[in-house]
Amino acid sequence: MNALILLVIGIAGLCFGWFIYSKFVASKILKLDKNFATPSHTLRDDIDYIPTNKFVLWGHHFTAVAGAAPIVGPAIAVQWGWMPAFFWVILGTIFFAGIHDMSALWASVRHQGQSIGSVCRHIVGSKVGQLFMIVIFLVLLMVNSAFGVIIAQESVQHPSTIIPAWGAVAVAILMGVAIYRFKLNLGIVTIIGVVTLYGLVPLGGILPINLPDNFAGFNAYQQWIIILFVYAGIASIMPVWLLLQPRDYINGIQLFIGLILLYGSIFIVAPKVVAPELIPAIQENGGWSILIPVLFITVACGAISGFHGIVSSGTTSKQIDKETDVRFVGYLGAVGEGSLALATIIACIAGLGLLNADLNPETWAMLYKGGAGNFSSGGAAILHAGLGIPESIAQTLLSLMIILFAATTMDAGIRLQRYIVQEWGELYKIPFLKNKWLSTLVAVFLCFTLSWNGLGEGGKNEVAIWPLFGATNQILASLTLLTISVILIKSKRFKGSLVTLIPMTFILCMSFWGALIKLKDYFIAQNYLLFAISFIVIIVTIAVVLSALSIIFKIINSKENA
Repeated sequence: MNALILLVIGIAGLCFGWFIYSKFVASKILKLDKNFATPSHTLRDDIDYIPTNKFVLWGHHFTAVAGAAPIVGPAIAVQWGWMPAFFWVILGTIFFAGIHDMSALWASVRHQGQSIGSVCRHIVGSKVGQLFMIVIFLVLLMVNSAFGVIIAQESVQHPSTIIPAWGAVAVAILMGVAIYRFKLNLGIVTIIGVVTLYGLVPLGGILPINLPDNFAGFNAYQQWIIILFVYAGIASIMPVWLLLQPRDYINGIQLFIGLILLYGSIFIVAPKVVAPELIPAIQENGGWSILIPVLFITVACGAISGFHGIVSSGTTSKQIDKETDVRFVGYLGAVGEGSLALATIIACIAGLGLLNADLNPETWAMLYKGGAGNFSSGGAAILHAGLGIPESIAQTLLSLMIILFAATTMDAGIRLQRYIVQEWGELYKIPFLKNKWLSTLVAVFLCFTLSWNGLGEGGKNEVAIWPLFGATNQILASLTLLTISVILIKSKRFKGSLVTLIPMTFILCMSFWGALIKLKDYFIAQNYLLFAISFIVIIVTIAVVLSALSIIFKIINSKENA
């Protein structure tokens, strides 16, 4: 099998999703209206609510939702062979992620930019909505904590990325000032920003930055955790136009360029796929139990992710200029992430063969545990073979991609947690929680604490919370789709609701099954903190699903009796 065939099939599928399926859903089911007054205009404050060019907003949304997950998840999933991960990414992007992201964004825009939890509270019921908010908060807690550890690990292991990664912050602030204060041309500012960002890459190789092994009693990993959460807290209270928007936008552009280079190299090199379609254990009788349901909670971002609904209804919906931009920003954002997941799969299953001529399906099992490292190694090999880019620079570029995406997710994630804490302060009449400084401090403290515990032995262990995050994240996606389904059914779009009900049913079964497995695993391992979190998620899920189904059945019965 040649990787070029997989690339062509994948691109063709994503094009079908964008040009045909998303257009049908946007016009016939969601019925996007260009004349609808969006929250960015009706509630404009130029801090959180601000009308934004759809291309800039796409960059912010895409990089905020992407993070490192569309790289980490697929890179791990290819351990079962290339076929399951490949088809789940393509089909998931078209029929699951794109619809989930676009419809969550639409629902929030139609409800004054409120979070999907608040939307659920209005649509399904106050008590159920409050439970839904707990799941959202836990997902944000887990993703911010996990990405904090991932960035710390990448920063220690790849010191050549430090200058370009932190230089991107300065570049973003200057771009924000140039666009919004000096009203400079977006195209010119973009070109200057991208050139500056890539100009910092070789400088990072010349001047790698290593933190001391011991400073004030903290090792390098711990020092990075402290630095990252101090930064994330400050970034989360800055106006979105000054850092969050331009930072995410420039990261989106650099990813777009990176994908073009990587895809172009694949066309030139046409590397051979060295991974098996399925590992032998799956092909044997009963072997599918190895794959199901674990695949569907391992590959979340890149197929469907509940975190996307939080971003769509948290920061993105407050910046939509016209409601018709929802399709471009929401669905195309999911397509961009699916493209990254596809590139990750090919880099892992084919790029590694360029580094090891003896690698074949029989010896694949020796290397699959490389995870995200296989993406940077395999991708660098493809870039070197196709375009002649030195492997050291290519690997720095790909490692930088992981850090920048994870960091932008933290930026948005802490801000979103602050929103939820403030909403709780408003809901339960707790004045100090409504203060943005104190609510930010609460969010940062909780994430920092979990990240600190997740460092393990000197920061070298994997994040123990990641499997639980995967299951909870997918449960959240199914609950978001369920909420959207109720909205559509209440609007008498019964047939249209199938585009959300069908993927909702599938992913709810897979993720709930996975959550039960993790609940058992955590109990056996006596990890009672993660056991408690998993138990809360399961109970809340049952409550939300039963309440939503009750409303749906009432609507159906009233229609039959009418």
